[in-house]
Amino acid sequence: MTRSSRPLAVFDLDNTLSDARHRQRFLERRPRDWDAFFAAAPQDPPLAEGVAMCREAAEDCEVVYLTGRPERCRQDTLDWLAAQDLPEGRVHMRRNDDRRPARHTKLEILRRLAARRDIRVLVDDDELVCEAAERAGFRVVRARWADSSPELKKAQEDEGRT
Repeated sequence: MTRSSRPLAVFDLDNTLSDARHRQRFLERRPRDWDAFFAAAPQDPPLAEGVAMCREAAEDCEVVYLTGRPERCRQDTLDWLAAQDLPEGRVHMRRNDDRRPARHTKLEILRRLAARRDIRVLVDDDELVCEAAERAGFRVVRARWADSSPELKKAQEDEGRT
C-alpha cells in the first residue's frame, strides 16, 4: 500500500498527545491570557497513552494532526511533535482569526480530508468534537487519559481558541 492510499488516523494534540494541565491556569484569569497559554505549550509533557496509540496507528495509517491551536503556534507544535519522536504527519491548525468552536472547525477539516482519503479514526479529548464527528459518521476514540479544567472546556466551546 502506498503512503497516499493508506487510511488516515487523526490525532488531536492538547490533552490527547500533550498534557496541557500545567498551562490551564492561564485560562482561569480574567481576562484569559491566551498568549501565555500557547507560549507554554512547548513545555507540555507527552501523554503516554496517546503517544503509544499514535505510534501504533502509524503502523497501518498515515497520521494527521488536527488541533484547535492557532496557526501562529505552528513552529512550536512541529518542534514538540519532533521532540516526542511522534510520526511525521500533516498538521492542521485553525486560522489565527478563526474563533468558531472546535466542533465546527475540526469537523470541517475532517470532511475535507474524508473527501480524498479514508479516515480510520479520530482521537480527541473534546466531547463536543467527538459527538459531532460520530454524528457525521467518523469512528472516534475519546482521549480520556488527561484531565482538563472546566475553564478549558468553556474556552474551547465559547471562545473558539483551542
